Amino acid sequence: MQTLLTHRQHARAVLRLGGPLIGGHLAAFSIHITDTVMLGWYSVEALAAVVLGGSFYFIFFIVGAGFGFAVMPVVASAAASGQHTQVRRVTRMAMWLSALFCLLAIPVYLSSKPLLIGMGQDPEIAGLAAQYLRIAGWGLIPALQVVVLRSYFSALERVSVVFWITVISAVLNGLLNYALIFGNWGAPELGVQGAAIASVILQTVSLVSLGVYAVLKTPEHALFQRWWRPDWEAFRSNYALGWPIGLTSLAESGLFSATAIMMGWIGTIPLAAHGIALQLVGLSFMVQVGLSNVATIRAAQDFGRKDTVGLRRGALAVIGISTGLALLAMVLYLAVPGLLLGLFLSPDDPARPAVLLAGIGLLTVAALFQVADAGQVVVLGLLRGIQDTKIPMIFAAVSYWLVGMPLSYILGITYGFGGPGIWMGLVVGLSLAWVTMSVRFWRRAVPGANLSQQTP
Repeated sequence: MQTLLTHRQHARAVLRLGGPLIGGHLAAFSIHITDTVMLGWYSVEALAAVVLGGSFYFIFFIVGAGFGFAVMPVVASAAASGQHTQVRRVTRMAMWLSALFCLLAIPVYLSSKPLLIGMGQDPEIAGLAAQYLRIAGWGLIPALQVVVLRSYFSALERVSVVFWITVISAVLNGLLNYALIFGNWGAPELGVQGAAIASVILQTVSLVSLGVYAVLKTPEHALFQRWWRPDWEAFRSNYALGWPIGLTSLAESGLFSATAIMMGWIGTIPLAAHGIALQLVGLSFMVQVGLSNVATIRAAQDFGRKDTVGLRRGALAVIGISTGLALLAMVLYLAVPGLLLGLFLSPDDPARPAVLLAGIGLLTVAALFQVADAGQVVVLGLLRGIQDTKIPMIFAAVSYWLVGMPLSYILGITYGFGGPGIWMGLVVGLSLAWVTMSVRFWRRAVPGANLSQQTP
């Protein structure tokens, strides 16, 4: 007989699983923060170039990562219902799909300069961004495989290994950046190219570490045994679940990337301020992504057991925790914006006052969308847990691209409100996504509902 957990027990379970997952995401994001801080201290031009290049890189990364993210709900559900063979099949074919996707993305990275200039970017900044992408693009191959293995281990609730390998990678990245960006310890001074080389090295180290752990600690799944043999049924099922996840993530991240393009139209100072503010917003967002992963795993377990009551109670627990943390982030952005932004810039940089002024305006707007951003990513995790991905993809596309992005352009460019106007479009787009996806989930999670029925 299945034992129903209380709301308090669900909350404790969320925190127990969420701690290492949140820590892992924060450690992973600290890599990007380290890049931003060190490049900001190197030069504002280098910072602006990597903000632009990083946004371009992330567009392809987040689409390809959809196949890895699809592993999490399927493996968690399969493990909860005792289907251990399915765990191996889905994980392997996610590796296949991720590798095949790289064949499409890397050529775009290698020829990025004319594309960036064609988007209206400053030729000098576009040239630096292209230098970064020509090297960092090769890191997409190990990076997407890392996403697959992280999702695999997280779904099995082996989250400590994900956390510690990510922490070690973050430390390695800082050391490599210090050497290669500035030319310390006898290394050449490579600037943005040094940051790109460091990124490729640490992604490769992370992949090798996770792969070795999989061989030693989960031999029952034999992930790499006859890895080259196709399993077309699992290939098709992972593709069907993964591409909507990738495009949903693209809809949101693409909106933020589009705002970086718009900021580049305004100038180098707004673009640099945008990059710093995004790092701070991203830091709080990584906490919510960790909770979203918990939501996916626990919802998938209830999905596998067909436990609607547990699904609803678990959802309320994770949403409550998420909202409390979002309110805390809001207070910090409003209370000490200058202190937070100042960490990313050299005190001697002549552009520092202008960048700080622009960044404070952006963080004020960012405070407005904290609850909405947290809400949409957590409820999206819940929907993925019940393997509902196609309709949320449509909600995301409409919210971010038919509403959010045009509004960003109208307010920021057409009406001349600049950076804050561009970010107000984010507020509206994220809020609309939060509302529509929440309605979708709670309609699906009514007592006695058939969770496997994918109706609009």
